Amino acid sequence: MNHYPFQLVPLPYAYNALEPYIDEKTMHLHHDKHLQTYVNNLNAALKDYPQLQTWSLEQLLYYSDMLPEQIRTAVINNGGGVYNHNFYFANLSPTQSNPTGELLNAINDQFGSLDNFKTKFKAQALSVFGSGYTWLVINKDGKLEIVNTKNQDTVLPLNSCAVIGIDVWEHAYYLKHYNVRADYIDDWSKIVNWPQAEQNYVSCQKPRTW
Repeated sequence: MNHYPFQLVPLPYAYNALEPYIDEKTMHLHHDKHLQTYVNNLNAALKDYPQLQTWSLEQLLYYSDMLPEQIRTAVINNGGGVYNHNFYFANLSPTQSNPTGELLNAINDQFGSLDNFKTKFKAQALSVFGSGYTWLVINKDGKLEIVNTKNQDTVLPLNSCAVIGIDVWEHAYYLKHYNVRADYIDDWSKIVNWPQAEQNYVSCQKPRTW
């Protein structure tokens, strides 16, 4: 459900489907423990605010400055955790693919080539200090851009729309890759769901519905 009470969205593949790139134990912990905690905490924050319980997750995060001060931080942190994780998991796939169509053309136009994009994206993901995410977005000017967000901040308040995104919190990769984020980024790049990214790219160009 995209409004209160929020529920844990099942993975669209088996827990071991992304091996050897992301291990089964990490997927269980990341999805069933970390994401479930964000879902629970978001529901707890909204429990006594029926006027907000019809708001979509996107509305809660985009219009967060309108939330009651008592729960604003909890909704931003935990709602962001739900939004970011749902996006991250949905945009991975055990079937390897490459960008095509409109998205590939836009990447080539904006970054010169797919290889140049991958190099820039990896450098940006390595530059995240501590915990956060790196995204390929369509920005408010309608251009592709690589951006970072810290902790569980989302790209929504930037008036940007996510095409792909990587979680670089250590819990996303530490059991397999230890502290070597670069190896995790390389493995993640092999399981990006590029057909889904193409759909995201097309959807991002449509008017917002919330």
